[in-house]
Amino acid sequence: MVIQYTNRRQQTFYLHQGTTSKGKPRYYFSQKPADNLPETIPDGYEIYEHPNAQVFLRKILPQLITPEEIALIKQGIEKYSSMQEKQAFLVDVKKEHLIIYLRDQDIEKMTDELSQISPSSRESLVEVLLKQVTYSPMMRLTLEDVQDRTFLLERWCFRGSIDDWISLDQSNDLQDLAQQYFCHLGKETFFELFYQGKY
Repeated sequence: MVIQYTNRRQQTFYLHQGTTSKGKPRYYFSQKPADNLPETIPDGYEIYEHPNAQVFLRKILPQLITPEEIALIKQGIEKYSSMQEKQAFLVDVKKEHLIIYLRDQDIEKMTDELSQISPSSRESLVEVLLKQVTYSPMMRLTLEDVQDRTFLLERWCFRGSIDDWISLDQSNDLQDLAQQYFCHLGKETFFELFYQGKY
């Protein structure tokens, strides 16, 4: 059985194997099936879907952030932010980083506009649109101290001269960070957040 994966947009990808210029195996996903596709994932690798639905084969990364901490962050976004719509945010975890992505499109507005020209039901329009949305990184929590479980909180800076993460705060209390900062997600006040010298 060939290795295939269906992403959130309901697109099916097939794992392909090629070779590098040095003759070493190279793996990649493509939507086009072909002959002689590999039937197993190489040892030490896993399938990874990016928040924007691209599919990759990557080396298995050590999971430094616990499932409990990930759950706490997701619950904090749902509780303290205005991100209540379906698939309004995604959380991606890589090694010591937990990145919060927000949806780029306003699904409610798009649905209202499309429903005026399409006979489709509102519910079906929402489902179609959700498969096409894109996401941008907004906040990042980085595990700075494994023993104390201290996290550095950053936000993405959109100024052309910077376009990078800027530090906001640091704490070993994720609940406190969530309560203080997640209320700014998706709001204009997000762009007013800056490092205030707390650490």
